[in-house]
Amino acid sequence: MQLEKLVAYHKALADPTRIRILILLSEGELNGQALAQRLSVTPATITHHATKLRAASLIRERRDKNTIYFSLDDYFIRTSGAATADLIYRRGTERKAAEADPAVAEQQEKTRNSVLKSFVQADGRLKSIPAQLKKKLIVLEEMVKRLEPGRKYGEKEINEFIKTFHEDFATLRREFIMHQYMFREDGIYELNPPELWERWETLK
Repeated sequence: MQLEKLVAYHKALADPTRIRILILLSEGELNGQALAQRLSVTPATITHHATKLRAASLIRERRDKNTIYFSLDDYFIRTSGAATADLIYRRGTERKAAEADPAVAEQQEKTRNSVLKSFVQADGRLKSIPAQLKKKLIVLEEMVKRLEPGRKYGEKEINEFIKTFHEDFATLRREFIMHQYMFREDGIYELNPPELWERWETLK
């Protein structure tokens, strides 16, 4: 699951009223007026929180004439919690396994160097964007290593940075987000910690 989806999931849960709404909906479908009465809040408050929960795919809505009914998205709630744990524990386990075996680390370095030699010119520009995922991740990783950790970049800045490697900045910018090298919010891009990057080392 993409990191941005997990972040949205946890942001949506970071409010006591939204947690209470989800608990009530675990008992079955309810409309906004019923939720407002049971939580002693205004219907407008329910509408506000329901918008946040719907955006994070935590609830579903259906309309019956002028009444909107809410229900849980059970699948997304369960899979998001599991995906968070998987992200935290799996990444750390993979890294420790490679560090514990020098032969594995040596082979990974050979693979990395071979891919970079095939796709990167002497001046640092890309000959082409690799189609194979593993090779693409190696190239993307090499690119983002030149970004400054903790610095916030505007979209124009990221585009100009990418164009120093390849003219197709739109595709490569999307790849940075898809493979969790960068986080984007309100048009601002920031480098994720390396522990969150999609790992090419685990691919065959």
